Amino acid sequence: MRRSSCARSCVHGSDLDASCDLLPSHCNWTAVDRTPQLPTFSTAAKVRVIVTFILCGISTFCNLAVLWAASGHRRKSHVRVLIVNLTTADLLVTLIVMPVDAVWNITLQWLAGDLACRFLMFLKLQAMYSCAFVTVVISLDRQSAILNPLLISMAPKRNRIMLMMAWTMSALLSVPQVKMYFIS
Repeated sequence: MRRSSCARSCVHGSDLDASCDLLPSHCNWTAVDRTPQLPTFSTAAKVRVIVTFILCGISTFCNLAVLWAASGHRRKSHVRVLIVNLTTADLLVTLIVMPVDAVWNITLQWLAGDLACRFLMFLKLQAMYSCAFVTVVISLDRQSAILNPLLISMAPKRNRIMLMMAWTMSALLSVPQVKMYFIS
């Protein structure tokens, strides 16, 4: 899933037996025999995990509160649809990206196999892309509302098309994470 920059520097060279003497100083090498040290669950990593889980809990609560508030109104607004989509994308980040990163910091290694890794990377990328793309849709909607206020009746259809494109693009741009597994 994730390889240290030290290992990446050696593996991506033209010669796999090449020396790692040119590696950055932050790599985990012992001074005596130049063998790699295993990563450890340091105090900084523990703090990072605790903070990540606290933020994950707060974010989940707040996003669910926004979804609940947005669903309570009878009148459907095109802006409310945008807010619900952004909140859904934020929940994906909260429930996929944050816990995966926290667990990665706890375990320090990947034990679930290549397919599970690729699937989680697909979900992580889709969550991040969807959040960014829905934000762009909201920006385009607000720009249109300011520049063309008399075309407000076209906003729901235009936003629905843009949201479908945003979610589709987020899925399509995430596919290479899974596709490489089935090709090799």
